[in-house]
Amino acid sequence: MTTKTPQPSLARAAAATGVERSTAEAVNKASQRPLYEKRRKIHPKAAHGTFRRLKWAIMAVTLAIYYLTPWIRWDRGPSAPEQAVLIDIPARRFYFFFIEIWPQEVYYLTGLLIVAALALFLATSLFGRVWCGYSCPQTVWTDLFIAVEYMLEGDRAARIRGDAMPWTAAKTARKAVKHVLWVAIAVLTGGAWVFYFADAPILLADLARFQAPPVAYIAIGGLAFTTYMLGGIAREQMCTYMCPWPRLQAAMVDEDSLVVTYREYRGEPRGLHRKNETWEGRGDCIDCNQCVAVCPMGIDIRDGQQLECITCALCIDACDSVMGKVGRPRGLIAYDTLANLDNRAAGQPPRLRLLRLRPAIYVALIAVVSVFMLVTLGTRANLELNVLRDRNPLYVTLSDGGVRNGYTLKIINKLHRTRALRLSATGPLPTRVSVLGNPSTDDPVMNVGADRLVSFRVFLTVPATALQGESTAVAFAISDSATDTQVTYDSVFRGPAQ
Repeated sequence: MTTKTPQPSLARAAAATGVERSTAEAVNKASQRPLYEKRRKIHPKAAHGTFRRLKWAIMAVTLAIYYLTPWIRWDRGPSAPEQAVLIDIPARRFYFFFIEIWPQEVYYLTGLLIVAALALFLATSLFGRVWCGYSCPQTVWTDLFIAVEYMLEGDRAARIRGDAMPWTAAKTARKAVKHVLWVAIAVLTGGAWVFYFADAPILLADLARFQAPPVAYIAIGGLAFTTYMLGGIAREQMCTYMCPWPRLQAAMVDEDSLVVTYREYRGEPRGLHRKNETWEGRGDCIDCNQCVAVCPMGIDIRDGQQLECITCALCIDACDSVMGKVGRPRGLIAYDTLANLDNRAAGQPPRLRLLRLRPAIYVALIAVVSVFMLVTLGTRANLELNVLRDRNPLYVTLSDGGVRNGYTLKIINKLHRTRALRLSATGPLPTRVSVLGNPSTDDPVMNVGADRLVSFRVFLTVPATALQGESTAVAFAISDSATDTQVTYDSVFRGPAQ
């Protein structure tokens, strides 16, 4: 069920018709509505026009991106995966074409989410809930499920009659086929998602042979269930009751945002119209309710801005079609701003203010975050060193009088080839370096595999007579002569109190 809240646009419509309504009466009417009411199933009518074609086009593009992206190949070398977009959980990597994100670089994903959120805020401040109406997965898959319903059960009137008819073999067969197709779409949806987490061709073969990991089948089943329920069964209830965005978008839409609006200054007073009747003394709205019939949310846009409206603009297509049939100008329902409604009602010229402070702030924030991410991504090192010094014990006194400290070196090689790295330690103390498992003590060489994080146990030994205090600075360095790269890490050497 949809709940309609009195809006300023209603007040203007009431003034145009000469009907006087007090605030107390409106509040009293709202208080008489039941808090809970059984859902009335919505049977949206098929719309035809510019915005319906735009929605079909966006649906085709978004579904193509979702289903085809895991199958795009990208050559990263012999030791790296060839899938262009891959979330490799076992290897702890995220691959996006030429970009490779490591676990410690999760801030890139954070930045990407921030940019996406700001872009959503920007689009909402300019065009209202345009994301909800055209690109939201809930909208895309609901449109796809409704298209299957159209194909099997007919348009709105046929579906309403069919639901009211007693159950027969033909009705049962139609319903069964519809739900089978819905389940098939849902399974394909879940199946496409798991391909982002493993090599798609290999996983597809394993799935077909029932040799894939159990988690793959569980993920497909869970996503198929949610897609079937939200896109086929819940539909508008997801947008109205479960999604938080309708509540948040009110803070980003202002009187200069382009939203789907009913121009009541032109449409009121509304009423039925017969052929050859004059249009004098009345509005262009003939109260045909076609705008309500095509609405997937089941609301009446003539009641003003409402929480349930997803700005899909199908009501514009429906109304423009009717205006063409009755010989009136198109645009009775259109993308417009609330400020322009007031301007037109007052006889003032409309104006479009896209360049405003709020969108400018969003653009500036997107630019700052994007530039920061690009700079850090372009300048990040392909070799990293981290040193962890042993804390228990702090040091060990050897039989020859030397003092030894233990360290764990973690080396990250971000190149897709093995690197031979020479290790050294520098400082004010004469230091002997040794790597566990490596017999060399003179600048030992450590081999680090391609695209790997490798740990080494390293020991530094200093003659006790050379110590000058409990703690002395020491710097570790690893160098790659093949690429003329050197990375250092500052640490300390601990010894007994002097």
